[in-house]
Amino acid sequence: MPLSSIAYCSDLVVGLTVAEIDAMVRDAARHNRLAGVTGVLICDGFRFLQYIEGPDDGIALVYSRVINSRRHTHVIELGRGRLGERRFPHWSMHWIPLEQHELHAAAVADWTGMNARGSASELAIPGMEQLAILAASAVEDVRGTL
Repeated sequence: MPLSSIAYCSDLVVGLTVAEIDAMVRDAARHNRLAGVTGVLICDGFRFLQYIEGPDDGIALVYSRVINSRRHTHVIELGRGRLGERRFPHWSMHWIPLEQHELHAAAVADWTGMNARGSASELAIPGMEQLAILAASAVEDVRGTL
């Protein structure tokens, strides 16, 4: 079954709490499991950056929920693509708190060809590789694994 993916960045609504983000992620994880979607959400307290992957119909359903959510504004799609295997197969949704500079670096990185796995030895690390590095480094300090 072919898989699709989407990465986006958005602004949190003012006053959104950690408890509300936890609840949002739990709810999203339930819906994502039903849709066959996996992914990761990073948050710096001001912005979200999320990557989702799964079958075309599942991605369409989940991304529609994302676009219509009232918990964030100014959704900017960073990239979308096709992939042969999942990057985050065990996370129906997982969220990682980060510092502003970490999320910013990933958000402004190059997301073209986002699902191509390559060497991180280039001067500019692509956005997908930055996200994978951030997710791997945060596995020990997990918030909201579902």
